Amino acid sequence: MKIYTKTGDGGETGLFGGRRVRKDDPRVGAYGEVDELNSALGLAASLLADDALNGEIREIQRDLLTLGADLATPPDASPGAAARAVRIAPERSARLEGQIDRYEAENVPLTRFILPGGSPGAAALQLCRTVCRRAERAVVSLSASEEVNPAAVVYLNRLSDFLFVLARFVNRRAGIEEPRW
Repeated sequence: MKIYTKTGDGGETGLFGGRRVRKDDPRVGAYGEVDELNSALGLAASLLADDALNGEIREIQRDLLTLGADLATPPDASPGAAARAVRIAPERSARLEGQIDRYEAENVPLTRFILPGGSPGAAALQLCRTVCRRAERAVVSLSASEEVNPAAVVYLNRLSDFLFVLARFVNRRAGIEEPRW
């Protein structure tokens, strides 16, 4: 099978379920932002020399693939596609909350704003946080005009919090003081 199909050469792509839309469709934009976040997380993981953290990031990357598939399957998908659709589950956000609590318990309480930065891994995680916020805005924007799984917005909101806390944890563990504003 070739990687190129030429079916998108006219500026359209297919959603899961068969409907074709323009590549600048808000639904395509939303799952494209999630895809970018997934790639950014892969870069962040490559900068962290910690198998446990990388395992957690890989699990989140799997969640993001699920979320992308969720967003790529519109409510009007064919019955067969709808039956095979994968959806991000609310339990995935609850899992992130547990991770946030665990890492936050080891961080120094914030008393002022900090600047993104510090170690390369922490800086990459902060960049992931901002990409996550952009993805969240795209999904919220999509939800204003089309039906979207409500768990998608919650997951991205919780994930950005997790990435912030994890970046702080990475800096603390490395003995790097957070740049203050």
